[in-house]
Amino acid sequence: MTAPILKIEDLSVAFLGARNSWNRVIEGLSFDIRPGETVALVGESGSGKSVTSLSVMGLLDPATSKVEGRIQLAGHEVLNLDEAGKIRHIRGQAAAMIFQEPMTSLHPIYRVGDQITEALTSHRDLPKAEARKQAIALLERVRIPNAARRMEDYPHAFSGGMRQRVMIAMALASRPKLLIADEPTTALDVTVQGEILDLLKDIQAEYGMAMLFITHDMGVVAEMADRTVVMLRGRTVEQGPTAEIFAHPREPYTKALLASVPVLGSMKGKPAPLRFPLVDMKTGVAGEALPLQSSPDLSKPILEVRNLVTRFDVRGGLLNRRVARVHAVENVSFRIFPGETLSLVGESGCGKSTTGKSIIRLTDHATGSVAMAGDELFTLRPEALRLKRREIQMIPQDPLASMNPRMTVGDALVEPFTEHRMGTVPQAREKAARLMEQVGLTRDMLERYPHEFSGGQRQRVCIARALMLDPKLIIADESVSALDVSVKAQVVNLLLDIQDRLGIAFLFISHDIAVVERVSHRIAVMYMGEIVEIGPRAEILERPRHAYTRQLIGAVTVPDPGRRHLRRNQQIKELKTPIRPLDFRPPARHYEEVAPGHLVMVEA
Repeated sequence: MTAPILKIEDLSVAFLGARNSWNRVIEGLSFDIRPGETVALVGESGSGKSVTSLSVMGLLDPATSKVEGRIQLAGHEVLNLDEAGKIRHIRGQAAAMIFQEPMTSLHPIYRVGDQITEALTSHRDLPKAEARKQAIALLERVRIPNAARRMEDYPHAFSGGMRQRVMIAMALASRPKLLIADEPTTALDVTVQGEILDLLKDIQAEYGMAMLFITHDMGVVAEMADRTVVMLRGRTVEQGPTAEIFAHPREPYTKALLASVPVLGSMKGKPAPLRFPLVDMKTGVAGEALPLQSSPDLSKPILEVRNLVTRFDVRGGLLNRRVARVHAVENVSFRIFPGETLSLVGESGCGKSTTGKSIIRLTDHATGSVAMAGDELFTLRPEALRLKRREIQMIPQDPLASMNPRMTVGDALVEPFTEHRMGTVPQAREKAARLMEQVGLTRDMLERYPHEFSGGQRQRVCIARALMLDPKLIIADESVSALDVSVKAQVVNLLLDIQDRLGIAFLFISHDIAVVERVSHRIAVMYMGEIVEIGPRAEILERPRHAYTRQLIGAVTVPDPGRRHLRRNQQIKELKTPIRPLDFRPPARHYEEVAPGHLVMVEA
């Protein structure tokens, strides 16, 4: 057998805490990766997965961290490398990393093209023109439309999924022997995720590259990994061939992790949304999955959207004139009834989040009609709109970015209650404490700041904040996409409990089709700013009619290691762009009702 590219022996990592005490986050970790092999590190947030990858790359601050053991990478002892040049060489030629947070990894004041060409020229002697040509080719390979033009854009001009693709392109630039991928597909929708996974497989086969794959998506683990290492609180719980771990897990935690995975198709024959079964992490035994007891009130819609259009100007030229428009949302219509969940699914950039923001007038570029309980939101005066927003709240996609870092969580929850004059400050504090307990947190956490919570806890805080005003409709924008499988199940169950108890309606925006299947009464599929298919959940997922809907469903990863060497056989095509010339007139669209309530766009 060939020698390992990466060999970790008895790795222990500790961080400097309060009162100069050392907090150990990894203890006794050992595994290796050989050329062409993929090893997956799985576990919940805080288990030490990302810290392991940072240790391998030599990115931990020696002043605040203590790393012990051995890390051998491509014949080099990483922990013994003192010279900056040697570590830089290791990071470029031996190993590259796709980071979990692309926005914090990309420099905000440099163009994306400059950052990719820098990655190319730092480790290879390339002329500027050739580096630019290769950078454009890399962007095209990770399926970024209009790659040559997007080279001139800054990171903030890209969506979360697009930024992740840029990071993947940068990591592949130096053709590393080991690629460390830290949650590389978390922000991507299912079709792009499938294509990126296939792309990584192809590149791995072409270069014989080893991969360390860090993820909480067990479907991705089953599809990508030869071997799997399961971690819990910094220790190895179980490791071995992926097929064996999926078929015969030995440890209770591994069993619990696999039991928490949402599987597409598990809702067949079940008419109502279904809670995830709660799994005992100590025994691995799953409880009963309880369906919703309440049903939507179909007598009168709580929200009615008609012919919603949102377009943004593109400016350029010497005088910064309008040169084109982004047709983000185009002629979208749907209704939501009290106690109902309508899910919007589609690729990144298809207009899902823009639709949600347009409904509550967080953008000034929307036209059409949005009626909330009979009131037309687009014609309301500011003060009337402010009062109406009590009835419609939003759970944002990025909970940390939506909270003031200088305010405690308690103050963030109390503020909307007091601003709307719904009661006194003591009443607000009591309601905030009660809601914190309802979302699975504790009263004493009200005094913490947002950075002191994990990602899953921050998402729960955002749910509690949305509930402070007793809304009738909640727009949940990718509210569970970045959470671990066990936390995801808890948050989804929490949303279903709230709906069952209070009759709240949800507009659930997500690219996770397996979760959408659990929570939805109806599903609307968006593509290029338009709804191409809408109908009851069972109709859409079990009898999809539109080609794009079938493509979405076919791209969902399945937690079955038997699919490890399968390709989707879907040719990667350039994404169509929603940027249109100023004189563009969208074609008239027609829908055919193929079943009761099941509408499909008919192509002209």
